[in-house]
Amino acid sequence: MAHPITKPADHYSPLYFLASVGAGGLAVTFFMYLMFWVPHKAQPVPIFEDIMAAWATGGAALKTAIAVSVLGIAVFAFMNIKALLWNIKAYGAFKQTAAYETLRASNAESTMLAAPLAFAMSINVMFIVGLVFVPGLWQVVEYMFPAALAAFVLVGIYALRIIADFLGRVLTKGGVFDVTAHNSFAQLLPAFALAMVAVGLSAPSAMSHLPAVVATSLALSTLFGVAAVIYALFAAITGFASMLHYGTAREAGPTLLIIVPLMTVLGIMVLRQDHGLHVTFGAHGTAAETMMFLAKLLAVQLVFLGLGLVVLRAQGYFQDFVLGGKTSPGSYALVCPGVALSVMLFFFTHKGLVAAGAVAKFSTVYWGILGFALVSQFLMVALVFRLNRQHFAPNPAAAAVPAE
Repeated sequence: MAHPITKPADHYSPLYFLASVGAGGLAVTFFMYLMFWVPHKAQPVPIFEDIMAAWATGGAALKTAIAVSVLGIAVFAFMNIKALLWNIKAYGAFKQTAAYETLRASNAESTMLAAPLAFAMSINVMFIVGLVFVPGLWQVVEYMFPAALAAFVLVGIYALRIIADFLGRVLTKGGVFDVTAHNSFAQLLPAFALAMVAVGLSAPSAMSHLPAVVATSLALSTLFGVAAVIYALFAAITGFASMLHYGTAREAGPTLLIIVPLMTVLGIMVLRQDHGLHVTFGAHGTAAETMMFLAKLLAVQLVFLGLGLVVLRAQGYFQDFVLGGKTSPGSYALVCPGVALSVMLFFFTHKGLVAAGAVAKFSTVYWGILGFALVSQFLMVALVFRLNRQHFAPNPAAAAVPAE
C-alpha cells in the first residue's frame, strides 16, 4: 500500500537536497562574522582558541557578534545535517518507485546532482563546526587534509558518474532530451555541484603548510573548477536560447539565480588557491587585483540577480510559491543566491575594499556596504523557516511540483 501524502515533501524530488544546502550555506554566512571580525593571525581561519581569546578581551559589540555567530552556526549546521539525513532516507525510498524511473528518462535526471552538492556542502559545514567548537583542532589539522581531499574526491566521482549517465544518454540517443523543457537554468545544477566539490578541494591549498598537499589541492580543485565552468557555459547558453524561444518554465524560475552562488563558490576557490600559491610557492598578487577580481564576480552576480528577479516577479512566483499556498521543491533554490550574495559581499568588503585601502574597516561606508550582506543573510534565514513550514508541515491539500 502506498504511503499517504500528508505534506508536500512526501511528494519527493531530489531538489529537496537543496534544503540541506541552503541551511549549510546559512551556517557559512554566520562563520563570516568570525572570519572577518575575530583576530586570527596565527592561521588563515579563526579557530576555537581565537574565538575564546576574542570573547575574553573583546567589547560588547564583538561579544554579541560572536554569540550570534556561534548560535547561528550551531542551529544551521544541525538543520543542514538533519535535512541531509532525511533526504538520504527519502531518496532511497524514491529510487524504488516508478517516479524515479520516469525522472531518469527525462531532463530532470540532472536534479540528481543536488545529492552530491548537498554532500559537499555538509563536509564544508562540518569543517567549520570543527574550527569553531573543537579545541586543539589546528594541532592535528594537517592529518585531516588528506582525508578531506579524499572525501571531496569521492563526492566528485559520485557527481561525475551521475553526469556521465545523463550525458551518455542524451548525447547518444537522439530525441531523448526535451529542448522545450530546457527553458531554464536547471541544467546548471551539475556545474554547481562540481563547483562545490572544487571549493572544498581548494581549502587545503590555503591552510596546509605541506607543499605536496597544497599542490594536490591546487590540481584537484582546478580540475573540478574548470569542469564546472565549461559545463555552466554550455548549459547556460543552450538554456537561454530555449528560454527565448519557449519562455521560462515557471516552476524552474529560481534556477535563473544559480549563477549567483556559482560565482561565490568559484571566487572563494580562486582566493584559496591564490593564498596557497603565495604562501607555499611564492606567487604574489596585489590587494587591488583581488578587489577588481571580486568586483567583477559581484557584477556578474548582480546582473543575473536582476534578471532572475525580473522574471520571477513577472511570473508571480513569490506570490504563489513563497508567500502563497502552492509549493515547489525548486523554491529552495532561492536560498542559495541570497546566501551567496551575503558571503560575496563579506569577501568583497574585507579582502577587496578594506585590504586595498579603499574603505576603512568599521567606517560608515563599510557598514553601508556590509549592511546589504546582513540584510540578505537574515532574509534567507526567514525564507528557510518559511519554506520548511510550507513543505514539511502536514498539509494534505498541497502537493509539490518538481522543477525540470
